[in-house]
Amino acid sequence: MALLLTGLTTTDAMAQRQRTIVGERYVPTIWIDPDGCEHWVIDNGIEGYMTPNRTPDGRPVCHRTNVCLTESTDTLFATGSHQLRAGAEERLRNFFAHNNSTAFVVYGHTDPRGGFEYNMNLSENRARVVANVAISTGARVATVRGFGPMYPVASNNTAAGMQQNRRVEVLCVQ
Repeated sequence: MALLLTGLTTTDAMAQRQRTIVGERYVPTIWIDPDGCEHWVIDNGIEGYMTPNRTPDGRPVCHRTNVCLTESTDTLFATGSHQLRAGAEERLRNFFAHNNSTAFVVYGHTDPRGGFEYNMNLSENRARVVANVAISTGARVATVRGFGPMYPVASNNTAAGMQQNRRVEVLCVQ
């Protein structure tokens, strides 16, 4: 009956149901925001959808989080690289293997030199490398994100300040 009201024939409806868009792949995940609250996310690489994860009574699902590791990227990576330096992987493995957190959130940061897009990619790649080390130890990584130069912790007017801003932060989710 509904098919007739909309002007579709049974054949049209069958064609609509069987239509597949080639290359479209949705990746569902849970993202934990900086406040520790969960969000359901589905993304196909072009567009995405997100909604807060809530308990049956409507309260948001949130966890306690704290920054449990801030590592200078100068000690982890060579300038402009996302390949770990010698010894850095073992230090990270040791940290993740001996931490009893439920999950981890990994954020990458840079100084502003090199351009915005370059730094966004570099910080994302570095965060992913650290997250992959965590995963290799059996740890659960909830979120990986590169922020580039957007959240400095020190002034970028000095070499010492820029060095502080080049970092990877790991948040422990309890």
